[in-house]
Amino acid sequence: MSRLGTITRRTFLVGAVAVAGGVAFGTWYVRRPYANPLLDGLGEDEVAFNPFVKIGTDETITIIAPRAEMGQGIATTLAAFVAEELDVRLDQVKVEHGPASPAYYNAAMMEEAGPFPFFDESLMAEVTRRSFGTVAKVLGLQATGGSSSTRDGFVRMRQAGAAARIMLTEAAARRLDVPAAEFTTADGEVIHEASGQRVTYGALALDAAAIEPPSDVPLRDRAEWKLLGQSQPRVDMLAKATGAPVFGVDVTAPDMLFGTVKMSPVFWQEPTAVDLSKAETVPGVIRIVPISSTYGHGFGILATNTWAAFRAAGLIEADWGTPDYPADNAAIDARLTEALSDPTSGSSMRDDGDVETLFADAPRERLIEAEYAVPLLAHGCMEPMNATAKLADGKLTVWAPNQVPTLTAQLCASALGMETADVTVHTTQMGGGFGRREVDFSIYAALLADAAGGRPVKVTWTREEDIARDVFRPAAKGRFRARLDETGLPVALDMTIAAPSILGSVMRRTFPSISPVGPDATITQGAHDQPYSIANYRVRGIKADLGVPVGFWRSVGMSFNTYFHEGFLDEIAVAGGTDPVDLRRRLVADYPAALGVVDRVAEMANWSEPPAQGRARGFAFALAFGSWIAQIVEIADTPAGIRIEKTWMAADVGIALDPSIIEAQLVSGAVFGFSSAMNQEITLREGRVEQSNFHDYDAMRMHQCPTFEVAILENAEKMGGVGELSTPTSVAALANAVFALTGMRVRQLPLSREVAFA
Repeated sequence: MSRLGTITRRTFLVGAVAVAGGVAFGTWYVRRPYANPLLDGLGEDEVAFNPFVKIGTDETITIIAPRAEMGQGIATTLAAFVAEELDVRLDQVKVEHGPASPAYYNAAMMEEAGPFPFFDESLMAEVTRRSFGTVAKVLGLQATGGSSSTRDGFVRMRQAGAAARIMLTEAAARRLDVPAAEFTTADGEVIHEASGQRVTYGALALDAAAIEPPSDVPLRDRAEWKLLGQSQPRVDMLAKATGAPVFGVDVTAPDMLFGTVKMSPVFWQEPTAVDLSKAETVPGVIRIVPISSTYGHGFGILATNTWAAFRAAGLIEADWGTPDYPADNAAIDARLTEALSDPTSGSSMRDDGDVETLFADAPRERLIEAEYAVPLLAHGCMEPMNATAKLADGKLTVWAPNQVPTLTAQLCASALGMETADVTVHTTQMGGGFGRREVDFSIYAALLADAAGGRPVKVTWTREEDIARDVFRPAAKGRFRARLDETGLPVALDMTIAAPSILGSVMRRTFPSISPVGPDATITQGAHDQPYSIANYRVRGIKADLGVPVGFWRSVGMSFNTYFHEGFLDEIAVAGGTDPVDLRRRLVADYPAALGVVDRVAEMANWSEPPAQGRARGFAFALAFGSWIAQIVEIADTPAGIRIEKTWMAADVGIALDPSIIEAQLVSGAVFGFSSAMNQEITLREGRVEQSNFHDYDAMRMHQCPTFEVAILENAEKMGGVGELSTPTSVAALANAVFALTGMRVRQLPLSREVAFA
């Protein structure tokens, strides 16, 4: 069965619905711009040229960077998009996240949500991407995720800056009665070189506001870039270095109350018996409020200070009932094994060639089989979940470190029986996000604000609550088999992965009346979408509901499938007597960008030379979020345990917009991946999370971090994302290095089940 045939049948309905949606709404509806949200509350001396640019007569230039800043530097790069075309320096502008608005919908994130690999440029793939992009605009979902922020803003935000510059130039031309073509711009001024006259943007702003925005907005050639392509100082550097209040937990307001929540530790269960008497007597406690939402059930505590709320939460006594889901990790493993036991279940996300025939007559000596598994994982953000809310005069205002502001407004309004238009969401910076910053903490803050008599309430979770009530990275399990030819190359590869559906879990929490249908590509993400040329190649995904809330975690399905996929390919290399790097070279030879990163990282690490005695290296490759990465990890055997000594990474991102931010994200992603691979897991006992804080859910410590060497390439034809790129390969490369060092193939994470780390 051809891949095209499989994809066509599976996605025709989805693609048809998307296209039909455009027809049903009308071409005009789909193409028309959303209203400019900056016009609300605009000062008399300010001009909002479009949703991304605001200029005041006092020369204040404000750029809206409408994606969540959680340390990845996105505010700097998005601001540089606008500043590049507006022709201003970054130190001349203020950068704000801006209001929650459908004008800031994320098309790029939705376009790559379909089942087609990034490298698939077939007509069907491109039509589906365009259709999904249309749906993204119609839905107006403003979201940060999928390493999509730069890809989404690259054209749109540069056009916003260019349009404003054109309008300002035209205003200067009319004022000085000189053709617009005779002007240039630089550093916030319109300049007429012949006469020596200069007019600032602020002086022109009001006049420019009366000019019709251009319909044709040409963008500058890359050779003309002044900011993009170069490392820039981060726009939030000064605030963070001086301790300015930028995070959600920093929010303050007059007459503020404080609070926290104690939600049922047994997911989805309501308490069957409750005793609040001890909690209610804690000095400073004002009120304890029952909470019931699509995220769960429990209590919110209103108090005069956070510490009183925390203490009261710990004194709530309740019978939380019994779980109706696998109550411990053994039961979770059994459920996943059961899901894998039916070979006809699930959906084929890739089905090239004739896998069944190739395995039916395969000699035993040329067959390889393996089973891999990963546990649930928490996000472990340094800043725990928090939000501040105020309900007064029928209007709700929410200050929250969130990744989905339009959804936050919608669901908070729904929780209080309000109209979404009556909710204002202010998105703060956040101390880590990694996909966790959903809506639950904002809903709880809104519910407590409803009980606060018009006073603002800052609701901060305890670390214990944050870990126990996470929306976890799914546990997953996979079975894999390969047939090798006489040269050791795989001629058939069959992969079956079972995991909970992230999309199904998210929909249960956000829109429970809608049941998602069809396959969930996140279950096989990182397996079905890799550019390996194997003639007979099948990847199936099976939805295995575990009852535990799961969600997006840095690199999503790739966080476990790259470990599965690259670990099994390493096994293929060993069984076939092929060098692991050479095996990848041969399998990705059709893709220059892939071959480029494989060759580059091998050169960087001097792969052809064996490591020193007591050391070993592991290799992994992936196409992730539109970028290509190859990684080598070198580890050493020490008396205290295994130590990660050095990591080499070569990444091809197509266009390197800010090399320093890209390198920082590659290192950050690797540390995040190492942390999960070495020690992290969430375990259940009687349906409750056993971990509670960093003492039993720890991250890699500074003394454990290796040195890093990073190469950033720009050979790929399309620009890719960076924020999640290196997390998956770091896990796989480390696991493969452990095998190379110890001879033990660890097929279940964390690696500390089998080996100790220094």
